[in-house]
Amino acid sequence: MRILLLWLINAAALFLLPYVFRWVEVDSIGAALVAALVLGLINALVRPILFVLTLPVTLLTLGLFIFVLNGLLFWAVGSFVDGFRVAGFWSGVFGAIVYSLISWALASLLLPRKPV
Repeated sequence: MRILLLWLINAAALFLLPYVFRWVEVDSIGAALVAALVLGLINALVRPILFVLTLPVTLLTLGLFIFVLNGLLFWAVGSFVDGFRVAGFWSGVFGAIVYSLISWALASLLLPRKPV
């Protein structure tokens, strides 16, 4: 149940993102749901592999290359999901940052913490 709620929260964050940045476009809530699902799958499956492959660059830049990696993945999802568009690389970087902030804020407000 919690995964379904997180997916809906991430889709809502994607749906709110065009109100913050005009260079990210989401046509419908259905497109936001599909894009949130694809982003989740890519972040779970592809991102760890790319992180390990780019570990020397990440260490050399003191972790700042992770922003580049997140932006590239966000931009890539925008290029192959219909109804979700990202204008370019820097739009992907800033969009990924704001998307993560919005989804974090919504999740912290809407989902109760589990007791330890």
